Amino acid sequence: MKKVNVAVVGATGLVGRKIIEVLEERNFPVNELIPLASEKSEGKEIEFKGKKVKVRKLDENSFDKGIDIALFSAGASVSEKFVPIAIKNNVRCVDNSSFYRMDDKVVLVVPEINKDKIDSNTMLIANPNCSTIQSVLPIKPIYDNFKIKRIVYNTYQAVSGGGQKALEDLHNRTNKKWKYKIYNNVLPQIDVFTDNGYTKEEMKMINETRKIFDDYNLKITATTARVPVENCHCVSINIELDRDFDLDFIRKILEEQDGVKVIDNPKEELYPIPTMVTGSDDIYVGRIRRDYSIDYGINLWVVGDNIRKGAATNAVENAEVLLEV
Repeated sequence: MKKVNVAVVGATGLVGRKIIEVLEERNFPVNELIPLASEKSEGKEIEFKGKKVKVRKLDENSFDKGIDIALFSAGASVSEKFVPIAIKNNVRCVDNSSFYRMDDKVVLVVPEINKDKIDSNTMLIANPNCSTIQSVLPIKPIYDNFKIKRIVYNTYQAVSGGGQKALEDLHNRTNKKWKYKIYNNVLPQIDVFTDNGYTKEEMKMINETRKIFDDYNLKITATTARVPVENCHCVSINIELDRDFDLDFIRKILEEQDGVKVIDNPKEELYPIPTMVTGSDDIYVGRIRRDYSIDYGINLWVVGDNIRKGAATNAVENAEVLLEV
């Protein structure tokens, strides 16, 4: 595979550093790595494949020449400004921010589900929200085999999803990132509230799930909460189906889904937990059981590393697809 020059925008942040790590782990064909960040990070050194690479300041001229692919992870305002500049310079982009996700002209991709949306003309791929990515992967085989009447998401999201300052709040028992301390606490708010009473994070999960499955009639509700755990989001997913099902068949199709690992043995008290999943690119599923309050309901407990598959790895996998098409 031809080697390419890769820019990582937001290279010194939690996700940016993880993207660089994943590029090396997956032996992505990097000819030259160009770490880009704000002026305060200019000149810092990042290690890549045993060599020190200096961080460059992100500006309007960063994409003028020599960059083939750019992986953005510096927030919506940065993506809004600099993705068009990169594309104008014929740089193919993968964006981790929320800015382009619901744009009708931009594909929203989890490669194990809908990489067919990417073709040789694709210049921009939006990476879904971290909690959406880990939720749609186990839903995929169920969606393919049944008609889904309703999905209920309840999330328990790790502090690392809020970035380095949030982790410092957890460790130092402060509240510089959010209104309330996260230490020894649970915050039933992720992102700002919208006029309908839902937070933006909740609406992201609802709208992104519909877009990924290309099914805008899916009935979905969500409640997202921040919990005092360093890493790995947990999601309780309740799915109502249109007809009866065999639970062993559900387990079988989950086990066969790319990117999903089933850990489900109640007798041995085996189920996914954050300390088990941290560092993995698989999405772990357990507590697979019927919902007896409705005719045809399933409950799933889903755990994923929000910095890896929920952000960095999915972005790199999308970049790999760009090189293939």
